[in-house]
Amino acid sequence: MTLSVGDRLPETSLVMMGANGPETVSLTARLKGRKVVVFGLPGAFTGPCTTAHIPSFIRTADKFRAKGVEEIICISVNDPFVLKAWGESTGATKAGITHLGDAEGKLTHALKMEFTAPHLGLIGRSNRYALVLEDGVITQANIDKPGECNISTGEELLSKL
Repeated sequence: MTLSVGDRLPETSLVMMGANGPETVSLTARLKGRKVVVFGLPGAFTGPCTTAHIPSFIRTADKFRAKGVEEIICISVNDPFVLKAWGESTGATKAGITHLGDAEGKLTHALKMEFTAPHLGLIGRSNRYALVLEDGVITQANIDKPGECNISTGEELLSKL
């Protein structure tokens, strides 16, 4: 599948850290009947993901909510333990951004968003993208070229709403 306006994200199970440890999350159930922003990136604690991408959604979170977005979800090919620590260390958790782990990369693969940079130690990770979804259907899709962090930022996606 490609990420195009009008497409529906596939059903998949992701993981997040809950009050009692890792929890499985149905992406379809999470998106059902709601306006949600979903953005994907290569990984927690990596360069531009930490210094540019996640901060752009922290800065714009309240503006998205003012436009009717009910949840902002960050998806990366990481485990829920790492995502919890990263969310807390960046302030993303405090800003209300949900972190969902695509630990096996199944969603990333289904979306054809794989990104691999062996020289950086990144294998089977996700390319950067940012989506607005209504009831699981893409209404806006911003997809960066591999290795870039330009059009998938919070500010760029917000400018399209």
